[in-house]
Amino acid sequence: MNVEIKVIPNAKKRAIARLDGIITVRLTALPLEGRANDELVKYLSETFKVKRSAIRIIRGEKGRRKVLSIPIGPEDLEAIFE
Repeated sequence: MNVEIKVIPNAKKRAIARLDGIITVRLTALPLEGRANDELVKYLSETFKVKRSAIRIIRGEKGRRKVLSIPIGPEDLEAIFE
């Protein structure tokens, strides 16, 4: 499933939320040398209980808005926000 995500790096703590239909992920890593992308993949793999290698950044590797391929169904995504 392709998921559009807005990333907020350099936050005080990691969190995931849905605001106005957009999934927002707060990360503690700085957006330098791919650290925020690495933390994003690690955090989402822990949250959705999938392997890190199964999550791919399709679009937006250098931007705050990203499209990721995550091997989950829509019901798994909805369960995170309930």
